[in-house]
Amino acid sequence: MVLEYHLITDHNSDYARERGQFRKDLELLYSRGYRPVNMTDVLDKKLNLPRGLSPVVFVFDDASPEQFRYIDNNGTLEIDPTSGIGIWLDFKKTHPDWNNKAVFCLLNGANAGHNFFGDRGIQGQKSNWRFRKVKWLADNGFELCDHTVWHAQLNKFSDAIVQEQIARNALAIDSAVPGYKIRSMALPQGLWPKNRALASKGSWMNPKTGKTVSYEWPVVFEVAGGPMRSPYDPAFNPGMTPRIQVIGNAIGAMIDKLEKSGNAYISDGNPAVVAKPPAGTAAVSGAKK
Repeated sequence: MVLEYHLITDHNSDYARERGQFRKDLELLYSRGYRPVNMTDVLDKKLNLPRGLSPVVFVFDDASPEQFRYIDNNGTLEIDPTSGIGIWLDFKKTHPDWNNKAVFCLLNGANAGHNFFGDRGIQGQKSNWRFRKVKWLADNGFELCDHTVWHAQLNKFSDAIVQEQIARNALAIDSAVPGYKIRSMALPQGLWPKNRALASKGSWMNPKTGKTVSYEWPVVFEVAGGPMRSPYDPAFNPGMTPRIQVIGNAIGAMIDKLEKSGNAYISDGNPAVVAKPPAGTAAVSGAKK
């Protein structure tokens, strides 16, 4: 399962998860045998989980302060325990095998606070905290993902603007974490550019410096579509990675469906052993039955 989250806040909606419900999501996944992995782990087939456990990829879109917020405690920056990252870290205290692995698909120039987790005083977040937050995520095991500069609906723009939107955001991420290798992007609203290939590969010349910024990655996250296939499945296509929008009981319902169908990825605890499933199946490492 690749789970899609947006705001972590005080209510539930199509694009928001109430804080208590978010913690219940973590508890449900943990109790049902799921552990978080990064999308890079999937790509590199490094799903080295103990026997009987299953991987799950969390993806957080839009870089809002509701996901990652600081509190200034007499000059010391502390992570707000009511933000998504704060809830995650608190959960990890009592579940030490819950690793810091999740994908954050970033915006660096959007309005309403969607600017590297808060800008210009929005929700008390200072502009000079922005890069620090992005670097903290990378330094602490989380994965960074491109989501365009300001959540542009890519189907409405020319090839040149599509590439600028994606490349400029990649440049901003590199400014926060120099040399970071981005391996994924998320389509704003799930809308593909007219030239679909530009979602994963393109370039843009920075008019201020005259330098060309190029990008290329294997993963493009769609906005919906259900669970993805195993990286060991011949039909695995990271360039069109489906996600599960976390609305209502979507997680529990999908776990039940995967278990009932027998298609859940369940680790055999031996990364050296790779099962070759029949075409069209989602199960992979080790036999479930």
